[in-house]
Amino acid sequence: MPTIVVDVMPKAELLDPQGKAVAGALARQGETRFSSVRIGKRFELAVDGPVDDATLAAAREIADSILSNSVIEDVVGIEVVE
Repeated sequence: MPTIVVDVMPKAELLDPQGKAVAGALARQGETRFSSVRIGKRFELAVDGPVDDATLAAAREIADSILSNSVIEDVVGIEVVE
């Protein structure tokens, strides 16, 4: 059964308090290789049947209208995983 994976991230110009907290925890643990962390969301949509252009278009519409808040988030990826 194919799955459509949708990745949503906060807009780049907005602060990410969760990411900042994780970055601070990394620094406190002595991990200095990472300068920042941003935390997003991943959605997996199971598809009954083959994924065609219409199914991908529907997934894009769902990602834009339901899975993300366009004021503060961007849909950064939509991919099909077999």
